[in-house]
Amino acid sequence: MKTRSWMILFMLIALLCGAAVLMTSGTKDAARVEIISNGQTLAVLSLSEDQDFDVGGHNTVTIRNGKAAVTWADCPDKYCMARGFSSGGRDIVCLPNRLVLHFLGPQSVDISVG
Repeated sequence: MKTRSWMILFMLIALLCGAAVLMTSGTKDAARVEIISNGQTLAVLSLSEDQDFDVGGHNTVTIRNGKAAVTWADCPDKYCMARGFSSGGRDIVCLPNRLVLHFLGPQSVDISVG
């Protein structure tokens, strides 16, 4: 490869690394977590209250110390459990059971379970 090709490759890698840092550094702690199963919202729970939530016998969502996690799942891969406790940022997803934990920013609205 010519020097110019190496420089372009290096600049492209640096640009991608910078974009990745910007995308992950902007995450803030959420105030609530929305539990979505099969495309329907089952509950919107406050992260300030420790609790466990059963999702149809397939998953258990646990909220502790302002963070949420899938602490039990009957799916074969258990990737959702490996994600661990999180207080925001990317969603926690269990694809086999069609479960999504979506973090919501701080807002002054009533928390409903339903």
